[in-house]
Amino acid sequence: MPRKAEAAQTMALAFSKMHGIGNDFVVLDCRQHACTLDAAQIRKMGDRHLGVGFDQLLTIERDETADCVFRYGIWNRDGSSSGQCGNGVRCVAAWLARDGSLEPGLVRLMSPSGPVRVEVLADARVRVDMGEPRFAPADVPFAATAERDRYRIGVAGCTIEVGAVSMGNPHALIEVGDVERAEVDMLGPQVEQAREFAQGCNVGFAQILSRSAVALRVWERGVGETLGCGSGGCAAMAVMHRRGQVDDEVEIRLPGGALLIQWQGPGHPLWMTGPATFVFEGVWHE
Repeated sequence: MPRKAEAAQTMALAFSKMHGIGNDFVVLDCRQHACTLDAAQIRKMGDRHLGVGFDQLLTIERDETADCVFRYGIWNRDGSSSGQCGNGVRCVAAWLARDGSLEPGLVRLMSPSGPVRVEVLADARVRVDMGEPRFAPADVPFAATAERDRYRIGVAGCTIEVGAVSMGNPHALIEVGDVERAEVDMLGPQVEQAREFAQGCNVGFAQILSRSAVALRVWERGVGETLGCGSGGCAAMAVMHRRGQVDDEVEIRLPGGALLIQWQGPGHPLWMTGPATFVFEGVWHE
């Protein structure tokens, strides 16, 4: 009898495992039943040794607004919520397209930070309108008395120069001469928790290769270094474009693959294009 009682309490969740240039996700269809996982359960499911393993958990939900077809939620591997995830929204769009739930052309999805336009392309890539980058310190949020292209902050016993921008979530950008030798594991968590970033931040380490190509590694808030970060790629392009260092179209090369980022500057939305890949389907028993 005790075993039957325990079995009756077991929760079974069907999921899809996906990734966008190596940034990996578990996707849950919550359109019929709300997701009831708490932070501890998310951490358990996200464990790469004892669970399924992921960088972020994505939930697909019904949306009550008139102009969005669905909404999605984002949770980091440590159980904390996130406002935006560029690779994640591409995977959500690809999942809905495979499910037959998206019409061709541009459609709107509701993200935790507001509406996002997406389009699934014929070559299995997804194009996303990530909105206009926000540089005002209060929007990041970042503690500064005035908006600047570069800020100096103290971390790890030294002063470093960063750019700060919101892409629906907060980002810091550090320029480096050689991205392969960047101190991501040491500086990443230090900058993520710097007092100037009230909500923490994602930390990009960028090497400019040309006016149309940038190599990038990203330490993601609540996750650590990932193979790819879509919003991080957008943030890097936005900061460098604002400084006049890159053109309106840039290939962002991350360890897991490349993203095409397009932005014409203030007053225009920033567009990101990249792949979304299905890995496997499974059932999680909690």
